[in-house]
Amino acid sequence: MAPLSDDELAAWHACKALGDQVTRRVGADIAAETGYSGTDYGVLSRVAELGGGSLRQQTLADSIGLHKGALSHQLTRMESRDLIRRERARGGVEVVLTAQGEQALRRVRPVHAAAVRKYLLDRLTDQDRAALLRIAAALG
Repeated sequence: MAPLSDDELAAWHACKALGDQVTRRVGADIAAETGYSGTDYGVLSRVAELGGGSLRQQTLADSIGLHKGALSHQLTRMESRDLIRRERARGGVEVVLTAQGEQALRRVRPVHAAAVRKYLLDRLTDQDRAALLRIAAALG
């Protein structure tokens, strides 16, 4: 197969840069304002939103895009700060939000929302947002 053309490479790099830059900036705002990392927020929000406060570790791994070792290390750090606890369940492990994790989530959510608006949504027209959603659906 032929290497990517200049136009194809430009599209690839634009896609990578968009995701990387927005994610990095949002994570930096979260850390600066709350002391939690973007990954902390990702774990807390997915456990709350996908599982109602309790979620299988494998489901969490699939949704957050971390490999098993990185997620395990992340969860160990979060467990040591009493944000989550892990419980043995039939056929796996459940990740459960603690009261402190729920409190952290309430604190971080508005910071996350403001940063997403600042670095992504407010920079796009309604037509740009619609196009972004169509592109994401086509690629997803």
